[in-house]
Amino acid sequence: MNESLPPPSAVARIDALLPAEMALACEAAGAGKARRDAVTLLLLGVLAGAFIAMGAIFMTVVLTGAGDFPWGVARLLAGLVFSLGLILVVVGGAELFTGDTLMVVAYASRKITLAALLRAWMLVYAGNIAGGIATAAIVFMSGQHELAGGGVGQTALTIASVKAGLPTVQLFFLAVLCNVLVCLAVWMTFGARTTTDKVVVIVPPIAAFVAAGFEHSIANLYLLPYGLAIKAWGGPEFWQAIGKMPTDFAGLTVGAAIHNVVVATVGNLIGGSILVGAVYWFVYLRKRPS
Repeated sequence: MNESLPPPSAVARIDALLPAEMALACEAAGAGKARRDAVTLLLLGVLAGAFIAMGAIFMTVVLTGAGDFPWGVARLLAGLVFSLGLILVVVGGAELFTGDTLMVVAYASRKITLAALLRAWMLVYAGNIAGGIATAAIVFMSGQHELAGGGVGQTALTIASVKAGLPTVQLFFLAVLCNVLVCLAVWMTFGARTTTDKVVVIVPPIAAFVAAGFEHSIANLYLLPYGLAIKAWGGPEFWQAIGKMPTDFAGLTVGAAIHNVVVATVGNLIGGSILVGAVYWFVYLRKRPS
């Protein structure tokens, strides 16, 4: 007789949550974020901007001198180390605008209002901007661009120049694709039970988006200002060491950087909120009983 056994729902589980349960966890997380006070959201946004910048710093260093590898292998290595950024955000605790586009799940379920959603997004985004740009300033003042005989700085300039030169339509779709992968990584962490689980599910999607050359607006808030700082204040010794001049990076301008970030932000917003958050809400939560 099994009458004394508790129902399955009452049994403690150690395995990962199923997708329908992940949807509920995402909904609850979004509602919780919206209830945070403004200072907390802003400071957590600053942390996330800095954390993503740390991943970008790691990526820039690893790509320096990676020309001996096949192109795809070098991009894979770049993606693997860039994963540090989202790992720090999720495990360390911070608020990243691109991941927070999943808050649409809570909004679609009427757990938060549109005003609360937009308030959270704006505060987090403002913090991300501050964290990314401040980190770029600190890293520049540390003189890291002079490492490897100026090689690190040259790599940073090349990365920033490529981003600054992307045409609008291409940039938009690269950003849409980027945040699909970022939000899938965040989505899967809702099913994780341990820190190890979270790290394991974060790395593949993030490595994929970097290797594929997709565009992440918050990462670009570090990479573009850092490249601009090197171009403006690198100094004659730096330019002599790499055998180039600021005019070799003529397309890297403040206007081009702003264009990149604005278009990438819109693409990231659509990719995360509609193609991931709204789709999963429609699949798992739209018919939930009252």
